[in-house]
Amino acid sequence: MSNLLSTLSANLAAVRDRIAAAADRSNRDPDEVVLVAVTKYAELDWVRGLIDLGVTQLGESRPQQLVSRSESLAGPVTWHLIGHLQRNKVRPVLPVATLIHSVDSFRLLDRIETIAEELGVAPRVLLEVNVTREESKNGFVPSDLLGHSDRLTGYRHLVVDGLMTMAPRVDDPELARPAFASLRQLRETLAAATGPNVPLGELSMGMSGDFEIAVEEGATLVRIGSGLFAGLASDEARP
Repeated sequence: MSNLLSTLSANLAAVRDRIAAAADRSNRDPDEVVLVAVTKYAELDWVRGLIDLGVTQLGESRPQQLVSRSESLAGPVTWHLIGHLQRNKVRPVLPVATLIHSVDSFRLLDRIETIAEELGVAPRVLLEVNVTREESKNGFVPSDLLGHSDRLTGYRHLVVDGLMTMAPRVDDPELARPAFASLRQLRETLAAATGPNVPLGELSMGMSGDFEIAVEEGATLVRIGSGLFAGLASDEARP
């Protein structure tokens, strides 16, 4: 095994072990948690290495790079858009992204609905929620989302499949727990308000620094970047 694959394999095993341990602590099945490898800062060879190791759920933050990499990387890859999506970038993204994690407004939902109908696709989307109400972050405010929950039942060409959030960046991962717990509780309240026509089955929360807490609080999708690529490059700000 090459040095690249050896490093990736060790990192991947460590992340999977930590997911399994966190799931066990919360009496969950580790198979309920999907690892999304965030490839924003990764070189193509690193991503190909992960694919060779069986990682097929890949997340990109930038729509243009998602489209480009989907054309460059062959194989059984499922693409997630985890970064901000502008309304004028919806059309090229919909045929590529299996799941869009970062839908942060009804205006964007309306645009996705319109383009999905035109293209004949049925995209799965997650609603990004700014549970901590940080001014620097995008996302629905929980009270506004609950106050207009009836709008979610009117979409016919997209599937609102759950919620996403980003916890504050803190030194102690335990401090992220309230944000993750709040998202889980919001999902339960919203599901009761919208009924079975809005699945809301997914919770996308947790990154390299706090994903174990997220798993303990019910995450079904964790977004891991630097935890998978440690040792392959100098330190950069990565999920």
